Amino acid sequence: SREGEVYMSYQFIEYEAFGGIGRVTLNRPEKLNALSPQLQSELIECLTYADEDPDIRVITLRGAGRAFCAGYDITPPQSDEDREITKARRSNIRSDTQRLQKTARLMTSIFDLSKPVIAGIHGHVIAGGTDLALHCDIIIAADDANIGFPPVRSMGTPPTHMWTYMVGPQWAKWFMLTGETVSGKEASDMGLVLKSVPAEGLDAAVEDLANKMAKIPWEMLAANKSIVNKALDLMGRNMMQVIAAETDAVSHQAPIVKEFNEISSEQGLKAALEWRDRPFRE
Repeated sequence: SREGEVYMSYQFIEYEAFGGIGRVTLNRPEKLNALSPQLQSELIECLTYADEDPDIRVITLRGAGRAFCAGYDITPPQSDEDREITKARRSNIRSDTQRLQKTARLMTSIFDLSKPVIAGIHGHVIAGGTDLALHCDIIIAADDANIGFPPVRSMGTPPTHMWTYMVGPQWAKWFMLTGETVSGKEASDMGLVLKSVPAEGLDAAVEDLANKMAKIPWEMLAANKSIVNKALDLMGRNMMQVIAAETDAVSHQAPIVKEFNEISSEQGLKAALEWRDRPFRE
């Protein structure tokens, strides 16, 4: 083992630290690292631990298995009682807003960490996976990653919104108005990610950048990260997250969202996704 190495295991997160770098890995590969409430809670606990560790200067974030993150865990409730509770909560715009604002605050807490977070993304980076990646400081993508927010077709709007800040209004609207996805290479060309690399070189590219940053003392990294974050917040980024959560709650009242949820509840999630995406394959 390496000198000073720290290793921590949660149920859905793995963490190891050495050389001034805290390496966080989403570890729910059988579900493509879908963001269940427990995974989200463990992720924040782990990131906070790394942020407060005086030996850590930089944090990296990766996903185990075939994908970085395929989104929020939207597996429909299994029991009739849970189905009724979920339906009642989503039909009450105030309780739905409150639930979605928790998500917005969670993502903002990642954005607000004092230490830089480098996301290395591969495979599916869909819906909530983009919320997570876009709240990191720098993203390096595998050339063949699959990035986008298909739920805009029938499920609502993103509960957080970094798109316009990253790629400007036209590309943001393209993502939001089509639900189409782009490759890592295309994401790099439009400035959604810093750069893309062949999938087999992703680990090395993330490590290389992290090692470069880790040569700089934490105080300098924190100061220089914070000035860029403050510039974004002067552009309204923080309030935009509040608005995004509220807009998502409002969009959940649309008839198509209710239809999607009914199909998902009665026939299963796979059938609902097939129903949603079939017209775009024709």
